[in-house]
Amino acid sequence: MQTDNLNLAVIGLGYVGLPLAVEFGKKRPVIGFDINQKRVTELQNGQDHTLEVSSEELKQAAHLSYTANAEELSAANVYIVTVPTPIDEHKRPDLTPLIKASETIGKTLKQGDIVIYESTVYPGATEEDCVPVLERVSGLVFNRDFYAGYSPERINPGDKEHRVTNIKKVTAGSTPEIADLVDVLYNEIITVGTHKASSIKVAEAAKVI
Repeated sequence: MQTDNLNLAVIGLGYVGLPLAVEFGKKRPVIGFDINQKRVTELQNGQDHTLEVSSEELKQAAHLSYTANAEELSAANVYIVTVPTPIDEHKRPDLTPLIKASETIGKTLKQGDIVIYESTVYPGATEEDCVPVLERVSGLVFNRDFYAGYSPERINPGDKEHRVTNIKKVTAGSTPEIADLVDVLYNEIITVGTHKASSIKVAEAAKVI
């Protein structure tokens, strides 16, 4: 399956999104998007205050650019959402960052685009909470005009031994074809391989377990 024509955007440049954007940015064009302009400026200057990624690694990601301007996301056709899902006072996941990210993507979503979520969610959240937002904002129809994927993040902050590239990755897609494409895409950077789940819901459950 060909992935040559995929242009990536990583939404959220925290401890999950930045290492992912850097690894893909070593191989293909990637737009790194964050709503925090200060964070974007820092990365444009070759620094990462979280120390998850070294200055040398940032330099190696020659195809990675950074922006806080959501309009620039229109150049992408694959969006990878890596925003946090904090817990509220009742120990429930707060999906507000995910919903806001979905609204942002919905404004530039085009025919044939794919939105892959990495954020930790309960089983069903991608298709029941996020996809309706994408449909509402874009006016497009899920699994006809655009598609979804899920690949739960498995980053251990501060761990220099277990990095994004050497932790086995679970992948999933909203159709069999998209599942294959998402799996091939992640295999570009995951050196220890991937596990393709039978559905997005199964992949979401794998993260919770």
